[in-house]
Amino acid sequence: MQIKRDIYLNRLIARRHNRRIKIVSGVRRGGKTYLLFTLFSEWLVNNGVPPEKIIKINLEDRRNIQLRDPDRLLQYIDSKIQGDQMHYVLIDEIQHVAEFEDVLNSYLQMPNVDVYVTGSNARFLSRDVVTTFRGRGDEVRVWPLRFSEFCSAFNRTKEENLLEFLHYGGLPEVVEMSDAQEKTAFLKSVFEQTYLSDIKERYQINRDAELDMLLDIVSSTVGSLTNPQRLANTFESLKISDLSMATIKRYLDIICESFLIEKAVRYDVKGKQYIDTPQKYYFVDPGLRNARLNFRQPDYSHVMENVIYNELRVRGYNVDVGVVPVTVRDEAGRQLRKQYEIDFVCNLGSKRYYIQSAWRMENEAKVEQEENSLRSVGDSFKKIVVLGEPTPVYCNEHGITTMSIYDFLLNDNSLEL
Repeated sequence: MQIKRDIYLNRLIARRHNRRIKIVSGVRRGGKTYLLFTLFSEWLVNNGVPPEKIIKINLEDRRNIQLRDPDRLLQYIDSKIQGDQMHYVLIDEIQHVAEFEDVLNSYLQMPNVDVYVTGSNARFLSRDVVTTFRGRGDEVRVWPLRFSEFCSAFNRTKEENLLEFLHYGGLPEVVEMSDAQEKTAFLKSVFEQTYLSDIKERYQINRDAELDMLLDIVSSTVGSLTNPQRLANTFESLKISDLSMATIKRYLDIICESFLIEKAVRYDVKGKQYIDTPQKYYFVDPGLRNARLNFRQPDYSHVMENVIYNELRVRGYNVDVGVVPVTVRDEAGRQLRKQYEIDFVCNLGSKRYYIQSAWRMENEAKVEQEENSLRSVGDSFKKIVVLGEPTPVYCNEHGITTMSIYDFLLNDNSLEL
């Protein structure tokens, strides 16, 4: 089964020959190796690059263990570079090489060498990508399969696909499995034995029970506002631990650095300023979130919100949680200050969109609840409600566009509909 991942492939293609090291980053098992060694390599060959000019090195392969030595890796790559024609060096799991920065930097000034690497595990978190390459790297972040990529692997209805996707997510290995028990076991295993092991190894965390409980709480509250102080209060009220606010903040930062979750910060739309706390946290993949909770809390409303967040990030948007302060009057005529929340404020260059996620809008009261914040924004940027059921795309008298989750996820230009 070959699933196209054109959005990432095109980003790699656009970065060719830019005299920087291309770094394919992201959560483990998300498809980085397949993107680089299969899709990108095939594109190069199909566009006239001789196969012998593509130097592939898989450092996860035991047969290449000697190439984990930086000098031997350097010698091996040098031996493959013949002539002035462009050579493409593709290295998988570069973190296995000590002092890999020096090896890669050795090729930056060679006009006939273009370098691409993937990295993960405990030595290659998101902070390392920035600090290690110091402007010499060009990062391409990869997420697990998008819904559109996921659908291309199956011949069934989009409704069936959505429920499957919201439940088991889009890790490529999971998509290839047909048995529900196998998927469940794999997701639980990879969460515990891969992601958590990486985090504990890197940061030498010895309070395993507290980290596990924190992940359980974050998993349960996807799409809900929280902060380290609230979480510390939860630990204290449940008499689970005396975990401090500072330690909780450190743990949350670590989990974000591992590409497992992302933090969305609140933004005052009218005041045009960020509000440091509370924030929302979203998982890189819904299947991993559900596995953490042993698939006990499907909670499609919040998981759909998580999927929308991921799709926006894949498309390249910076995504915040919107806050709209308004003044209203109560039944007695007194003025009250309220804050409406917008699920997502999305920015990319000069473009901005306001997006609400709504699993269902059964009646006018629910419609008003979802639209109140959008109606109160007061600017001309597009405002969208994404609904978790089939509906025609339409724009109402308030200038708010409503579309189904299917239209949003399956059309790369859906924000322009």
